[in-house]
Amino acid sequence: MYIEKYFEDPRHIEIQILADARGNTVHLGERECSIQRRHQKVVEESPSVIVDEAMRSRMGETAVKVARACGYTNAGTVEFLVDSDRNFYFLEMNTRLQVEHPVTELRTGLDLVALQIRIAGGAGLPFTQEGIRFSGHAIECRICAEDTENNFLPSTGRIAHLRAPAGPGIRDDRGVAEGDEIGVYYDPMMAKLIAWGGTRGEAIARLVRALREYEILGVRTNIPLCLFVLKHPMFAAGEISTHFISKYFSPGTLSDALPLEEEAAAAVCALIAREAEVAASPMLPPPPGHWRGRRSDFFRGR
Repeated sequence: MYIEKYFEDPRHIEIQILADARGNTVHLGERECSIQRRHQKVVEESPSVIVDEAMRSRMGETAVKVARACGYTNAGTVEFLVDSDRNFYFLEMNTRLQVEHPVTELRTGLDLVALQIRIAGGAGLPFTQEGIRFSGHAIECRICAEDTENNFLPSTGRIAHLRAPAGPGIRDDRGVAEGDEIGVYYDPMMAKLIAWGGTRGEAIARLVRALREYEILGVRTNIPLCLFVLKHPMFAAGEISTHFISKYFSPGTLSDALPLEEEAAAAVCALIAREAEVAASPMLPPPPGHWRGRRSDFFRGR
């Protein structure tokens, strides 16, 4: 008989580690990834609102011990579940660089990909644990081609229009471009949108703005769900768990506004294409109601 401890509202917190072949193993702080759907992460942030310096030190030391115990080298992530009393329990170790590594990069100023290559080449880490510094708050949303109103089923099709956001503290790591086809054979994640700010509130505000400016047409995306989470009062208060989405989100929550918005956006893009055609062909008359506003003016009003 196996007996497992049950957590009612656990939080999922992971520790990024780096280990070279010369005996130097360090941790780069925590990332909280409690906002999940179907046990897959949607929002990640660092630092966690419940982790203080003492807890960070304990979790970091535990992660380092796990890596050293198995003689691990290179980048890895040690994951924990945390209960309501802030006790943490080992969940698993991912022996690779994870999707959310930009969150740690923005907080530490370190290039984890470059360090991973450096270690693989036999070089040692250029710093020790004492040399790592953290700054501000970073938060990431995974941008996926999926229908959030239909049990998060993948959304397929050709990306008819794509325009990524920019601005202070914004980073967009993307694997698709306008014209690409989203098929059924791969994970639906298209991009990672990350924001850094001096405080958690500033990082969230920047990410909300960037999500509103992200223009993707041709497939449905989870951007409305990301905005729902970031603007939710319980998320703002840091009262989250791995059950957050199942507890607060249900089909129909977003459907009232989404179809009209997408229909209007598609009409604007069609008008822009028509204007480009007119500009390229002087013989064609201008379209009725010739619109000369910037396309970003429309999307920012969402």
